[in-house]
Amino acid sequence: MSVSELQLALPEIFIAAMACVVLVADLFVTESRRGLTHTLALMVLAFAVIITLRMMTPAGEAVLAFSDTFVRDRFGDIVKLFAYLVLMGVFVYSKHFLRMAGLFKGEFYSLSLFALLGVMIMISAGSLLTVYLGLELLALSSYALVALNRDSASGAEAAMKYFILGSLASGILLFGMSLIYGATGTLALNEISSALGQAASGDALLAFGLVFLVVGIAFKLGAVPFHMWLPDVYQGAPAAVTLLIASLPKLGYLALAIRLLSDGMGPLHADWQMMLAVLAALSMVLGNVVAIAQANIKRMLAYSTISHVGFILLGLLAGTAAGYAAATFYTIVYTLMSAGAFAMMILLSHQGVEAENLDDFKGLAKRSPWFALVMLMLMFSLAGVPVFVSFFAKWQVIAAAIQAGFTGLSILAVVTAVIGAFYYLRVVKLMYFDDPENSTPVDAPFDFKAVLSINGVAMLALGIFSSGLISLCVSAFG
Repeated sequence: MSVSELQLALPEIFIAAMACVVLVADLFVTESRRGLTHTLALMVLAFAVIITLRMMTPAGEAVLAFSDTFVRDRFGDIVKLFAYLVLMGVFVYSKHFLRMAGLFKGEFYSLSLFALLGVMIMISAGSLLTVYLGLELLALSSYALVALNRDSASGAEAAMKYFILGSLASGILLFGMSLIYGATGTLALNEISSALGQAASGDALLAFGLVFLVVGIAFKLGAVPFHMWLPDVYQGAPAAVTLLIASLPKLGYLALAIRLLSDGMGPLHADWQMMLAVLAALSMVLGNVVAIAQANIKRMLAYSTISHVGFILLGLLAGTAAGYAAATFYTIVYTLMSAGAFAMMILLSHQGVEAENLDDFKGLAKRSPWFALVMLMLMFSLAGVPVFVSFFAKWQVIAAAIQAGFTGLSILAVVTAVIGAFYYLRVVKLMYFDDPENSTPVDAPFDFKAVLSINGVAMLALGIFSSGLISLCVSAFG
């Protein structure tokens, strides 16, 4: 271990140290001054952004460290930057809800920072060992966050389901890794790729290992038929935690898929490509169809997540730089849209009562015309309406799938996107054409309303000026 290697991992070292500082510092903060913990956590993320920007890796370069277990490249830096920004938004949105619900505790911030560290380790993983380390750090932090409200029976049930099924997924993934290690004799992803290029075709050990890897990735992403945990966890967790697990971990799981499948199992692309195609088709169909029947907006957005995972898989299955760039662009866009949608639910909540039913959005245009417009922009973007950013994200992944020869799957993606527009537009209809059932004023702290407004307007602005973000994602694989 050298100083230069430690410098490469400086963002991770900084977040790990500061997560511990936030944890300890909160012990000396009184309940009435808990906002100091919130401010400290935001400052940590701001400094992490500065550190990562100052050490930005040039396009097309990758540096390995710590015996090839850690990789620093352009893709990792870009995804980490968006992970910081997403978590900043989560902290701003969550503070309002946590105070209303009596859950404004330092543990939320320290666990969230440890979850971020897990995401960062997965993003820079150069070895199967590092992948699993980051995955478990994220998972264990997420389990604890879901059970943050110890007085909630539904929260405890959701945490147990998440823990049991998450542990099963981790075990499956670990078993697949052990088979790959047995077949190649190495844990380093670049060495695995080299070994697979020389391996004999039809190796049963490799085939089984690959299947277990893909199943583990599908579990973590929430792809059909391994999606059963996702709606229950979204509904049972406190709104602030649902907001977190619906956004930040998606960036880590995208990196998990790219590191394992592209960097490690690239020579077996023809084998895992068809597996991803099946998962993508099932996810897009079931996610969009079942979401129509949901009256709970948390469950509706959970099934929406499943359908969006199908679109992300469209980019990944192409196995090309353009496909990976499209999947990265889509994932970044989705995390921003998802964060904004759950923030709108928090905005309409009051005195610890979550506005988690679709009826809670009735007549919002009469109660708050501006935030009804913000929700409209978020829903239009999630639906993929032209001009909004998700339209271009869908376009990119569908184009990558067509170039890979999956024309039929691309047509299915277009059809399911049209079906999915129904339940997003239903929310718009409730806001603008129904009478409000609740006359409680829509109010929140200034910082919450400011960030939410920026989040909503960004869906339109990023669509109109999408070329910059697309070029940034393309440079990650240049």
